[in-house]
Amino acid sequence: MKNRSELREIAMKVLYQVYIFQDSNVDYNVEELIKDQLEVENEFVNELVYKIIEKQKEINKIANKYLVDWNINRLSKVDKAILSIGIYELLYTETPSVVAINEAIELSKKYSEEKVTKMLNATLDKIYHSEEIDEQ
Repeated sequence: MKNRSELREIAMKVLYQVYIFQDSNVDYNVEELIKDQLEVENEFVNELVYKIIEKQKEINKIANKYLVDWNINRLSKVDKAILSIGIYELLYTETPSVVAINEAIELSKKYSEEKVTKMLNATLDKIYHSEEIDEQ
């Protein structure tokens, strides 16, 4: 049984593939992409992948609002996937904010450059603090 961190990494890999296929205007089957990464079906991975794809326009808009001198579509596909998971978990799930941010940063440390990790951390932190203010 995989832990949540490993499942997030699988979701990131699936989203990475989705973004490549979307940019290339190639047909793809999300269910097949997930099956290629998982031996058994997992609700957590399914929710992350399907909901992020469903809410991608909103997630992109939020990301672009808080990215400094960047645009989410200029990020590498891996970084876009990591940021999308972080934003989705921060705003649309019960995942504690500190966990959502930390998990995204850990993925970024594994797959990205240090400067990108810092940028993603700063962006997620700004989103977290702005959402906190919005809720009051």
